[in-house]
Amino acid sequence: MRFDLLTIFPEFFHGPLEFGVVSRAARSGAITVAVHDLRAYASDVHRTTDDRPFGGGEGMVMKPEPIAACLDDLLGDAARPHGPADAVILLSAQGRRFDQAAARRFAGYQRLVLICGRYEGVDERVAEFMADEELSIGDFVLSGGELAAAIVMDVIARLQPGVLGHEQSAVNESFSAAESAGRETLLDYPHYTRPAEFRGWGTPEVLRGGDHAAIARWRSDAARAKTLRNRPDLLAPVARQE
Repeated sequence: MRFDLLTIFPEFFHGPLEFGVVSRAARSGAITVAVHDLRAYASDVHRTTDDRPFGGGEGMVMKPEPIAACLDDLLGDAARPHGPADAVILLSAQGRRFDQAAARRFAGYQRLVLICGRYEGVDERVAEFMADEELSIGDFVLSGGELAAAIVMDVIARLQPGVLGHEQSAVNESFSAAESAGRETLLDYPHYTRPAEFRGWGTPEVLRGGDHAAIARWRSDAARAKTLRNRPDLLAPVARQE
C-alpha cells in the first residue's frame, strides 16, 4: 500500500516515519510513503498556499490551486472520480469520524492520498470536488491535519499483512473483535506481565493458572467491565444499566 501525504510542513513526518509500526512496515515493503510539500506546487514566487476568506472572518484558508496541482501530478487529474484502488482523503474537523471499521475498509486500497489542512480550514472545493472522503479523528480541533494523517496512517499500516508480529493481534484489539463478529463493541481486555507482584499490586491469579477456558472467560468479563467503566456509549442500552 502507498501513502501520499500532502502538507506545507513535510518535516513534521520525520518522527512518525522513523519509529514503530509505520517504520517497520516501510522497511518490510508492506507500505511505501511519499511526503509532498504543497508549497512546491504554488504558482507565485512567495509559494503562497493560503489566502483571506471570502465574506470576511478570522484566519486564513488554504488555497485550492496547490492541492489540485499536486493531485494532478500524482493521479493525473485532481477531480473525482479517482481509480477504484485510490482514495483521496481530506483530514478535517468537519469530516466523518474515522474509526476501526473505516480503517479496515481503507486497508484494502492500494493507494491513499492524505491532505493535511491548516489555518482556518481548506477551500471547500477541495472537499466537494477533489477528495473522496473528509475524515476527522475526533470531536476536537487540531492545529493542522498532520497529526491526524500520522494517526490514520499508523492505524491502517498495522492492518497490512505481515506488519504485526502476530496475525491475531489486529483481530483481538479494541473495536476489532466485535466488528468482525457483528457483536456489540468492547474494548480490549486488560493486559498484565511480569512481575506478578509490584509495589503490592498483584495480577489476577486466573491468568497465571494455565486454565485457558477460565482465562478466556475472565478476559471476556474484564473487557466488558472496562468498557462499561470507560466507554459505556459502546454498549447496548440494557448492558449499560447492569
